[in-house]
Amino acid sequence: MDSILTLQGMVTLIVTWALFAVTIFAFISSLTFAAEAYRAAGKWSKQGWTILLGCAAVFQIVPIGIGIIRWALVIAALVYLADVRPALNSLRRR
Repeated sequence: MDSILTLQGMVTLIVTWALFAVTIFAFISSLTFAAEAYRAAGKWSKQGWTILLGCAAVFQIVPIGIGIIRWALVIAALVYLADVRPALNSLRRR
């Protein structure tokens, strides 16, 4: 029984750190694009995404808040990475 609990704890730790890494990556990525690029892509403002993704990173590392808020912020980071970031990348000069 102890080995199952240890395994569960390790998996939880790995998932927590992976989600933290995803939110940090999304936050840093949001800082690298100009505010005009967000407008040109027809997406939410740079300031909005940066604040949202910064909160997502903080809520992942600090054990406060309601679990549903943490998951909503992780989903926001995944939406940024799947939708907003590719749109912003397509506007960059090649």
